[in-house]
Amino acid sequence: MSDQDFGAAASPFSDAARARLAMAYEACELAGLARGAVPVGEHELRPDGTTRSPGSVLAGAAHVLKAAQRFFDAAAVCERLGGASWEVIGDVLGVDARTARARFTAAEACFREELRSPDAVPATTAPDGSGWWRAYTAGNPLEAALDLDDWVLRHEDGSESRGGGDESVLGPAPVSGGLTPHGEQPSPGGN
Repeated sequence: MSDQDFGAAASPFSDAARARLAMAYEACELAGLARGAVPVGEHELRPDGTTRSPGSVLAGAAHVLKAAQRFFDAAAVCERLGGASWEVIGDVLGVDARTARARFTAAEACFREELRSPDAVPATTAPDGSGWWRAYTAGNPLEAALDLDDWVLRHEDGSESRGGGDESVLGPAPVSGGLTPHGEQPSPGGN
């Protein structure tokens, strides 16, 4: 049975778990973009060390910054749907509750709307192409979680993360295994 068969109201995961899943993807995307900035391409630099394509390094950094902003927004939404009040979020960020609410209300409202109407999520909202993930996760949360399981296991550092054997320390389901099934909602965040 596909996630599409569940519909928006009958997702296999709670809303809070789906917010955590969305945050996990944003972290995955951020990690990929940052990782891509590390290697120096074979023909990237001229013999004198200057770049062959002025502006490309800054453009890449701008993509990383945008991804970091999406991760930051997703983390706030995850906290809210996980039960955190605006006061808690404000305290973590060193601002008052009103400032925290003003900063993240739109992101929370957008996420809640995506939960209600996953078919209405545009797959190409972001200029960098990241909007496809929101549409995919909204309509297919179980598949998205399994994809992230695979990503984590492929990127697990064998020397630091694994014990003596070949089996993952994180287990076979490092993302999907920790998500809260539908019906186990935390209490909603306060004002």
